[in-house]
Amino acid sequence: MTNLSSLPLGFIEQLTPLLGDQLPDFLHSYSQPPLRGIRMRPGLTPPDDAEDPVPWAENAWYLPAESDAGAVPAHDAGAYYLQEPSAMAAAAALHPLPGDRVLDLCAAPGGKSTQLGAYLQGRGVLVCNEPVPSRAAVLSRNIERMGIPNAAVTCALPEDLSPRWAEYFDRVLVDAPCSGEGMFRRHPETRQEWTAASPEGCAQRQSHILRHAALMLRPGGMLAYSTCTFNPTENEDVIRRFLQEQPAFSLVPFSLPGLPENDGMLHLWPHQIRGEGHFLALMQKTGGEAGKRQPSWMPPLPGKTERALAEDFLQTHIVPPLSVNGIFSGRLVRVPEDLPPLDRIRVLRLGLQLGEIKGKVFVPDHALALACKPLRAFPVTAEQARAYQQGEVLQAPDSLKGFCAVTLNGLSLGWGKASDGQLKNHYPKGLRRERKDKP
Repeated sequence: MTNLSSLPLGFIEQLTPLLGDQLPDFLHSYSQPPLRGIRMRPGLTPPDDAEDPVPWAENAWYLPAESDAGAVPAHDAGAYYLQEPSAMAAAAALHPLPGDRVLDLCAAPGGKSTQLGAYLQGRGVLVCNEPVPSRAAVLSRNIERMGIPNAAVTCALPEDLSPRWAEYFDRVLVDAPCSGEGMFRRHPETRQEWTAASPEGCAQRQSHILRHAALMLRPGGMLAYSTCTFNPTENEDVIRRFLQEQPAFSLVPFSLPGLPENDGMLHLWPHQIRGEGHFLALMQKTGGEAGKRQPSWMPPLPGKTERALAEDFLQTHIVPPLSVNGIFSGRLVRVPEDLPPLDRIRVLRLGLQLGEIKGKVFVPDHALALACKPLRAFPVTAEQARAYQQGEVLQAPDSLKGFCAVTLNGLSLGWGKASDGQLKNHYPKGLRRERKDKP
């Protein structure tokens, strides 16, 4: 039976007029276990314990509650992202095309950003912004883990970005901070944090974020708004107020397999679909002239010697070979050509980090191994993969020399450097797992 005493009374009261005779079914859903999902990197097959496909998302499946998919080497190598199924709907509705300029304005921890990145297929540019530094760091690690080569990760407030990025993006996602009512089943502890005043306070912040998002979208572009909450104060009311303030915007009905028809706004209820609570709206900006966007920005170029060392490595170790077109925080990078102005903005990650020069040697970055197909592979077993991700040195043939990628079932885990019968470990220390993890 549903433990109604654990749900805030005000929460139930606000949903009663919305749900009517469906309220008992909704409350009963809280006696069911929360649903888990997995979204694979394109081209990879799901793990053996994956269940039915998630209908509204590409390369996505349901997972059983007891799955250990988050504790195996393939997870850390970026084979997949563990994501709640309903949370996949917003990026699916926005559905950017390869070559688009895309902004995820409230992006941490990165589930929707990496989903948007998959749609782009390495073309165009994806800017993932998160104002909270600690959360932005998590976001940056997930962009790296999932091998997104054409993304920049920034840490700034929307009001600091909108004057500089006016009408720059083709598509913008605002996955707004909210009261989290849709997470009450998955994270019961959040029920205690909810108060009757929570929705109104969140709605004010959401409206503020949306206003600045509108400024950064080009005419003709698409804006998606999503929350993981149920109440109309943070959802329909925010959108209606936004549309009144922004006459250039209008709702756009969208169709996703397995989800109801809509007028451009859609609630995902846990008693109606296989997922947690979510809300999303899709809007288009009209008026003005598309294409009058400010020119793109590029970082400075490294010196000729540094570029030559890097590109020699890239030509002999990576398929397809890459070239260097920038330097950022001491690292040689490959950045997309459509970056917005990033000077005087805190940037945590810029494009694909290729590596750095140490002395007269190019040392490849971990991101390079995860985003590209290395030519020189060092295949390992699951047990060896676990040891590698714990930072251990592996035994190697005496004939093997230099950098190579440690691979498990063809999936690159990171770099090692072979010499004297050993493969020295270049797995980043901050990512290493404790020995208790399963292979």
